[in-house]
Amino acid sequence: MKRVHLFLKSVMLFFLLMFATPLQAGELRISVAASMTDLFKDLISSFGKNNPEVVILPNFGPSGGLAKQINQGAPADLYVSANPKWMKYLVEQQKIAVSTKKTFAHNSLVFIGRPKNGISALTDLPSLERIGIGSPKSVPAGQYAQQALAKTGLYASLLQAGKLVMAKDVRQALIYADRGETDGSFVYKTDALLARSAKILFEVDQELYERVTYPVAITIMGVDNQDAKDFYHFVTSESAKEIITQYGFSLPE
Repeated sequence: MKRVHLFLKSVMLFFLLMFATPLQAGELRISVAASMTDLFKDLISSFGKNNPEVVILPNFGPSGGLAKQINQGAPADLYVSANPKWMKYLVEQQKIAVSTKKTFAHNSLVFIGRPKNGISALTDLPSLERIGIGSPKSVPAGQYAQQALAKTGLYASLLQAGKLVMAKDVRQALIYADRGETDGSFVYKTDALLARSAKILFEVDQELYERVTYPVAITIMGVDNQDAKDFYHFVTSESAKEIITQYGFSLPE
């Protein structure tokens, strides 16, 4: 019996140590929209120069998927969404410290392709044969492009003519244009900067689609984590703005 008692105590101690690990000082977890992966890797690196003792564990993925994970109890001290509706969802679920919610950055929609196409505006698109666009049913960038084309009276005719090449996501639309598989594609400005051959032919008028907005906030789980607060203040500070704009994002007014 004594051996059994000692074994049970060892097992209990093991589990106590295992579950205590995520709560150790100097560690924070952040859930960030996938389109900000490169930016946040840079921000984490910059923050670490003055805070080498802090370990940041990032979780990059689709905004909706991350929000659902947080709502189900996944550890996250900070959340950055590429769509305000998912931040609103977590606020309604009481998973966000509302006083910390603010607009972090904006993105914009552009049309990329080979300069030789001579395209400089939406009204030039009917002259093209293949136009890459994220499927509006599931890709936010495609939804924004559809809005812009619809407002200019082009979407229905381009779709009917079979000129729209649907992509599974905005990165695939980028690849189509970069490889010349389409005459051009609608992508975010931040994605366009990753192209090797394709260039930005024009920026889509912001009045033609909903503004692409990235909100940031500390979660309820992170309100007592001083490292989370410090990182939050860093990424929303003046010193981080130069890094943000380097990746093609625009800053909130």
